[in-house]
Amino acid sequence: MNLSELKPALGSVKSRKRIGRGQGSGRGGTSTRGHKGAKSRSGYSRKAGFEGGQMPLYRRLPKFGFKPLNKITYQVINLEALQQLADKTNADVISVDVLVANGLASKNDKVKVLGQGELTKGLEVSAHAFSKSAVEAIEKVGGKVNTL
Repeated sequence: MNLSELKPALGSVKSRKRIGRGQGSGRGGTSTRGHKGAKSRSGYSRKAGFEGGQMPLYRRLPKFGFKPLNKITYQVINLEALQQLADKTNADVISVDVLVANGLASKNDKVKVLGQGELTKGLEVSAHAFSKSAVEAIEKVGGKVNTL
């Protein structure tokens, strides 16, 4: 057996339909496109959302809401998650880079620390925002808060 002798299995490869090559081919004339109309012509493409002239769904439904352009969304991290991370890594300083490295945030996220859970270890925490309860809880156990 040589590479030059390899062939696909019998019946596994079909030849493509040659459309529009005369009446004798069986696919001449309308070339499987039916008779007349836009869909039979070359260059036809239907608009996205076109429903055959019926009022399309996106125009039947009312417009509502708005999205503020300068809204800041934070990745939220609770104190209990910081405590688990401190126990796991034995770190005294927790920054956004540490959170990213441990999969709690992605590198483009802004991080906000919230006060759910308890801290038992004094940590130095750096983040973009903190809730009042989180700041109180961190400072109560001798930790430090750095707002980025």
